[in-house]
Amino acid sequence: MAKRLLPLAAMEKIMKRAGAERVAEDAKSALKLIIEDIADDIATDAVKLAMHAGRKTIKPEDIKLAVK
Repeated sequence: MAKRLLPLAAMEKIMKRAGAERVAEDAKSALKLIIEDIADDIATDAVKLAMHAGRKTIKPEDIKLAVK
């Protein structure tokens, strides 16, 4: 079983904030997996940007650039 980085309750809150009345468990899990995949990609790119700048510390600017 994969380590849970993001709680399923947070996925439900996101979908309810978007207007959902009810959210199925498998929908929460699907959103969680997709968000974690996207976050992994962004984090990997941010690390590369920080290293390219000669830093070990990831800064907000690295995240913003990685998203673009």
